[in-house]
Amino acid sequence: MQSQPCLHALRLTFCALRFAGFALVLLAFTSCSRLDDPADLTIINGPEPESLDPALVTAVADGRIVASLFEGLTRFKPETATPEPGLAERWDISSDGRAYTFHLRTNATWSTGEPITAADVAYTWRRILDPATGCVYSGLLFYVKNAEAFATGKLKEPEALGLKAVDPRTFRVDLNDPTPFFLDICTLPTLGVVPRQAIEKHGDRWVLVHPVPASGAYELVSWRLNDKIRLRKNPRYWDAANTRSTVVDLLRCSAASTALNLYESGQADIVWDKELVPLELMDLLRQRPDFHGFDYLGTYFIRFNVTRKPFDDVRVRKALALAIDKRHIVSKVLKAGEKVAEHLVPPGVPNYTSPPGLGFKPAEARRLLAEAGYPGGQHFPRFHYMYNNTGKNHEQIAVELQALWKRELGIHVELRNLDSQIYLNAQARLDYDTCRSSWIGDYNDANTFLDIFMSHNGNNRTGWKNPRYDQLLRDANIKMDLQERAKLLQAAEALLICEEVPIVPLYIYAGLECYDAARIKGVYPNVRSEHPLRAIWKLSNPNPKTAKR
Repeated sequence: MQSQPCLHALRLTFCALRFAGFALVLLAFTSCSRLDDPADLTIINGPEPESLDPALVTAVADGRIVASLFEGLTRFKPETATPEPGLAERWDISSDGRAYTFHLRTNATWSTGEPITAADVAYTWRRILDPATGCVYSGLLFYVKNAEAFATGKLKEPEALGLKAVDPRTFRVDLNDPTPFFLDICTLPTLGVVPRQAIEKHGDRWVLVHPVPASGAYELVSWRLNDKIRLRKNPRYWDAANTRSTVVDLLRCSAASTALNLYESGQADIVWDKELVPLELMDLLRQRPDFHGFDYLGTYFIRFNVTRKPFDDVRVRKALALAIDKRHIVSKVLKAGEKVAEHLVPPGVPNYTSPPGLGFKPAEARRLLAEAGYPGGQHFPRFHYMYNNTGKNHEQIAVELQALWKRELGIHVELRNLDSQIYLNAQARLDYDTCRSSWIGDYNDANTFLDIFMSHNGNNRTGWKNPRYDQLLRDANIKMDLQERAKLLQAAEALLICEEVPIVPLYIYAGLECYDAARIKGVYPNVRSEHPLRAIWKLSNPNPKTAKR
C-alpha cells in the first residue's frame, strides 16, 4: 500500500462512539515508518475497524481481528466452523440441558504472562450484559438466567446472573431453558475473554495501550489508521504450537479496484469479502480458479425506522416492500450467484423452512399507499435511503430502489452515502429513514436471524417492538420437538416479513473469496465464511503446475 503521511494520519479520528478522541493515543502506540519486515500472510480485510473491543465490534471484518486476539471458551474448528474446545478444554452439561460447567485449561495464560481464570470469564460475560458497556450483542447471552433483566436495567445485582466462577479453573453457566446452540454462541468474537486488569486501569483506552493482554492466538503489534493492523503470534497461547503464521497484516481497504490491484500485484494474499471484488469484472473473475464461490449464510435487506413518520404506518412499509422488483435488482446489479430473498432466513438452515413473503405486487402497493393517505404518491414526504460506501453494489441497488419507488408509487427518495463507521453509528442511533442492511448468521440456525429483531436486542436498529414476536421466539427456543419449534419460528418470521414489515429482505448472499489455493493453506469452505487466522499459512514455493499464474 502507498504510504500515508503522518500529518494526515494525525487529523483522522475514530467514528466509533466509544473511540472518539483516541486517535492521538493510537498514533503514539504505533509508528509512521513503513520499514516493516514483510508479514507471513497479508489479508485485505475491509474498512477501518470501529473498535478492537469484543464487546463493541459489530462488523464481520472487525470480528475476524478480535477473534484472533481474544478467545472464548470454545473456538471455531477450521474445517467445519463448528465449536471445539478453546480456553475451556472440556465441559459438562446437566441432564436437563440448563447448566454448563466449563473446565479451563491449566495452561491458559494472557500474552502478558498472567493466568486466565474463571473470574476473567465471569467478568467478560457480565461486562457484555452491563448496560453501561453498550454492547449491541448482549442479546447473545439472554439465554443465561436473569441476563435479559440485567441488560435492560430491571435487575441491578450482577450476582443474580446465572454465571459463577466456582474456582479458578471452573466456570458454571445456568440457562433459562435448554439451548442447543449455546456452544456455538460461546465461539463468537463478542464472548472473547478480555483482560479485567487492563480495562479497569485504562478504561475505554485499554485496546490502545501497549501491550494489550491477549487471550487468543495473536497479540496486537500495531494499528495504523487508514493503513493496517499487524498481529504477531502469541507465544503464550495454549495452542501456539499449531498457530501457523507468525506475522499477519490486515489491510484497510474499501475500494474494490484497489483491493484487486493489491491482490494481483502480490501485495496481498487473500481478499475475504465479495464487496472488494470489482462488480464490473465479477463475471470474468468468477471463472478463475483462485476466486472461490460458495453458499453463504447471509441475507441483504432494507430496514425501516418505524419511529419516524410515515414509516410508523405499516401500510406505508408494506407498500414500499410490495413495489420492489427483487428479480430485476438481482439480475441487473448482482453477478456472484445471489438469489432473490422473499424471507429473512436463508434456505438450507437445518430443521426450518421459511414462510412465503410478500412478493412483487405493485397494484396492491399503490392501494395501500392510497389507503395510508398518499394516492399516487401525493404529499408523500421526501425521505432518505442510507447505505455505506464499502461496495459499488450498495450504490447501484440504491439507485434501482429509487427508480422503482418513483415508477411504481410516485414517491421520491434521496440517497445518502456514508462512510461505514458513520453509517453504523447512524443506524444504531436510529438516525435514518430507510437503510440498507445485512445479517450473516452467527450459527447455522434460524434463531440467529430472527432473534435480532426482538424488542431489546441491540442489533434490532429499527425501533420496532412486538411482544408477540418476542414471545414466539421464547416459546420456540424451549421446544425440544423440532417440528413444533419450526412452526413457532415460522409464525415469528411471518409476523416480521409479512404482517409488520420493519424490514424487507432483498437477496440471499453468495460468497466469493480470493486466494490461490496452491499457495494459501488452511482455508476450508463453509457457509459462515469462518476461517480462523491461526490455521492459515502461505507456502513459499508452490507447485508451478497448480499456481494461479
